[in-house]
Amino acid sequence: MKSNELREKYLEFFRQKGHTILQSASIFPENDPTVLFTTAGMHPLQPYFKGQPHPSGKRLTNSQKCIRTGDIEEVGDPTHLTFFEMLGNWSLGDYFKEDAIKWSLEFLTDPKWLGIDVDRLSVTVFAGDDEVPQDTESYEIWKSLGIPEARIYLLPREDNWWGLATGPCGPDTEMFFDTGKVPCSKTCRPGCHCGKYFEIWNDVFMSYNKLADGSFGKLAQHNVDTGMGIERTIAVLNGATTIHEIDTIQPINERIKRFAKINTEPTEEQRKSINIIADHIRSATFILGDDKGVSPSNLGQGYVLRRFIRGIIRQGNLLNIKQRFLPTLAEIVMSLYSDIYPELERNKNFIMINLTQEENKFSTTLKRGLKRLGKILDETGTLTGQDAFLLFTSFGFPLEMTLEIANEKNITIDTQAFQKEFTHHKDLSRKATSGTFKSGLSDHTEKTTRLHTATHLLQQALREVLGDHVEQKGSNITPERTRFDFTHSEKLLPAEIEKVEQLVNKKIKEGLAVKSEILTPKEAKASGALGFFEDKYQTNVSVYSIGSFSKEICTGPHVKNTKEIGTFTIQKQKNIGTGLMRIRAKIEP
Repeated sequence: MKSNELREKYLEFFRQKGHTILQSASIFPENDPTVLFTTAGMHPLQPYFKGQPHPSGKRLTNSQKCIRTGDIEEVGDPTHLTFFEMLGNWSLGDYFKEDAIKWSLEFLTDPKWLGIDVDRLSVTVFAGDDEVPQDTESYEIWKSLGIPEARIYLLPREDNWWGLATGPCGPDTEMFFDTGKVPCSKTCRPGCHCGKYFEIWNDVFMSYNKLADGSFGKLAQHNVDTGMGIERTIAVLNGATTIHEIDTIQPINERIKRFAKINTEPTEEQRKSINIIADHIRSATFILGDDKGVSPSNLGQGYVLRRFIRGIIRQGNLLNIKQRFLPTLAEIVMSLYSDIYPELERNKNFIMINLTQEENKFSTTLKRGLKRLGKILDETGTLTGQDAFLLFTSFGFPLEMTLEIANEKNITIDTQAFQKEFTHHKDLSRKATSGTFKSGLSDHTEKTTRLHTATHLLQQALREVLGDHVEQKGSNITPERTRFDFTHSEKLLPAEIEKVEQLVNKKIKEGLAVKSEILTPKEAKASGALGFFEDKYQTNVSVYSIGSFSKEICTGPHVKNTKEIGTFTIQKQKNIGTGLMRIRAKIEP
C-alpha cells in the first residue's frame, strides 16, 4: 500500500462516519510560545476540547504535518523520524469510547479498509493510579469486540496517558501490530522496544483538565483525540523492516546514494547517514515551505531549521558527496507531497533560495571547522566547552553537532563551560531537542486575549500606513508581548511606526465592538475578511470584526470591546528574511 492510498482510505472512512475533513494546520503552532512546532494533529484544536465551538462541527478528521525533535538523536535508526504525517479523527463533545474503539478496530481489520489480521493485534489500556481510576470501560469494550484478555494489557500512566504539561488530557488505549518476531523475554509486551510490537494507533479520551498545580479537573465535555502515523503504518502494512523503505522516503534515499556514488549495499555507517539526510531534508523542506515563512537563524524555529540543514551537510561530507545537493533533494520532497500540501509548490522559491544560501554558507566553513577540530584533538586529546563555543561562533557548528562528533570519538564535553560562554544558545539547544512543554496550548489569559485582539488592529494599521501588500506570515503571542511577522521589504521609518501606534490606539479608545460569525471561506472573502492561508480553511471559518476597521478569518481568544485592550506600543522591529519583517509590541493597562 502507498502512503496516498492510506491517507485517502482513512479520510474517506471517517467522512462516512460523519466527520468533516480538515486541511492540515501550519507546522508552526498559532499563538503558542511553549512549543516550537506542531507535534500532533490535536495541537490546533486545543480551544475546542475546552468547549469553544468549531466552525466545522463536532466530528473532524485530517492528515496533519508534524515535526518532533525529542528523539532527534535516534534519527537514522529503523524507526525514528523528525517529520511525519499524523492521521487523526476527533470528537468534540460528541461520541466517546465505544464508537472510537469500535471504529478503530473496523478500519484496521475490515478487508474493505486495511484488512489486518485481528489475531496480530494487541491493545493497551490505562491501569489507573491514585489520581485517575483504571479505564475499565475501554477494557470491557475491547473484550466485547473479541480481543482476548491475554492481548489486552493494563499499563501505567507513562504508557497510556496523553496530554501536555497542562490542559486537556486523559487516558488512552493503544493498538499494536505483532511483527512476528520472537519475544525478547518473558516480560515482552506492547511498548517494549525490541521490535516485536509496533504501535499503529492511539485513541485518547480527553475528559480531564490538568491544572497548573498538577491536579486534575474535569472538562465540560468528553473528547476523543486519535492518531495514526502514516509512515509507521505503511511500514507495517508492507512488511518493511525499516521505516526508511516506504514510498515517501525511498526515492530520497536512492538519490542520496547516487550523489554519494554508492553502487553496492551501503555499510551500516553509510545507511545511517543516508537515513539522517533523508529525514532532515523532509523536515527542512516542510519548515521552509510553510506559509508562515521561517528562515535559518540562531533562534527558536530558525535554529532547529539550521541544525537540520547543517546536519545534512555534515552527513553528506561523511558520504564524500562533493557537489551541492540540498535543492535537488528538496525537489524530490516537493514532488512527493505538493499534491497534498500545495504550500510547498507555492513557496518553492523561498525553499530553494534558503537551502542554497545555507548550503553555500556552511559548506565553505565545514571543512575548515573540521580541520580545526581535528587539530584541537591532536593537541589536547579532548574538547572543552570553550572549544565547542569557538566551533559555534567561528565555524557555525551547532553545539549538538560538536557533541555528536565528540560522542563518536568517546569524548565528553563540559557543557557547563559552554553554557558560561553562551548560555542563551545552550538554552535554545536544550529546548529544541527536548520536545518538552511548560504549559498547554492556546493561552486564554486576560492579557494574551487583549494582545491577540490588538494584533488584529496592528495588521490593519500596517496595511493602511504601508499598503495592501502587507500580509500576515505568522504571529506568536504571550502575556508579555505580541510578535507579528508580515510581508514588507524594509524597516519602518520612525514616522511610520508612530502612525501605526497612533492608529491602533485611536481604535482602542473608540471602544469598537468585537463580533464573530461563522461563514464559508467564500462568504468570508466576499465580506472583505482578511485571510492569507487559504489552503488551511475548512468548510466553515470563524470571522472576527472589530467595528468597521478590521475583519479577519481567525480562531482564538478575543476581547468583546477594544476599550479592554489598553495602550499599544511597538517595542522593536527587524528583518527576518527576504521581504519579511517582524514587529514586537506590548500593551499597558
